[in-house]
Amino acid sequence: MSDGKIIDLIDRALIIATQDGLPLVPRPWHAIAERLDITPAEVTQRLAAMLEGGIIRRIGAVPNHYAIGWTANGMTVWDVPDEAIDRLGPVIGALDFVTHCYRRPRALPEWPYNLFAMAHGGSRDEVRAKAEIIADLLGANCRARDILFSTRILKKSGLRI
Repeated sequence: MSDGKIIDLIDRALIIATQDGLPLVPRPWHAIAERLDITPAEVTQRLAAMLEGGIIRRIGAVPNHYAIGWTANGMTVWDVPDEAIDRLGPVIGALDFVTHCYRRPRALPEWPYNLFAMAHGGSRDEVRAKAEIIADLLGANCRARDILFSTRILKKSGLRI
């Protein structure tokens, strides 16, 4: 079992078994467990221990936005008071059209933005309309904003061993 920042051979095999994604079956942990000759409970316990120990940062879905009809993707960037981000970030991140939302340091004077939220839609106009929803939620806390639209798909991949 994972202990701190050290992994054993089973942890390593588990990382390798999941690095290209989970099996597309109703019970992926069971399929991985069978492949590694361990129990599904051990799979989840080991993954939880690696998350807790910082060996892996997260387990999450990486959707193909284009395949589900979201052909316009825009990173909305916002200049909000630093003291408001911890309160506002989770509100924006909970929106169903935002896939990730996070704080980033400003690069003044050129880049005043410190709150980023990736918004998706079927068109750029739809993403702009969704940015208006975010702006309404931010209210007076929104001092400046912009949208950086994706122009191509970048390969996304997780940890590789």
